[in-house]
Amino acid sequence: VQLQASGGGLVQAGGSLRLSCAASGRTFSLLTRGWFRQAPGKEREFVAEITWSDGMTSYADSAKGRFTISKDNAKNTMYLQMNSLKPEDTAVYYCVAAGSSGSYNYWGQGTLVTVSS
Repeated sequence: VQLQASGGGLVQAGGSLRLSCAASGRTFSLLTRGWFRQAPGKEREFVAEITWSDGMTSYADSAKGRFTISKDNAKNTMYLQMNSLKPEDTAVYYCVAAGSSGSYNYWGQGTLVTVSS
């Protein structure tokens, strides 16, 4: 399984970005996909996840109301729409995927989001 994240960049506070994560390989085994992020000097943290079969979603408190995770089955691609961005959202965002174990064993390379104040 390969995960390719894209869409990061520099945006002003209050702005929006949409991240994409394209999956390839043995993706039929992936049950859940999501996003984590790691800010400079901080530990990696969960952002959001989506169950691929039925689209159920879950968000970290910091993302609720501002971020929306979605998927396009036909394109085998996951998205993270981020609105009302804050400087504290600055981080490298990683797309992740889990199989039947439920553990996020597959990680993409990360895409940098920088929010200026």
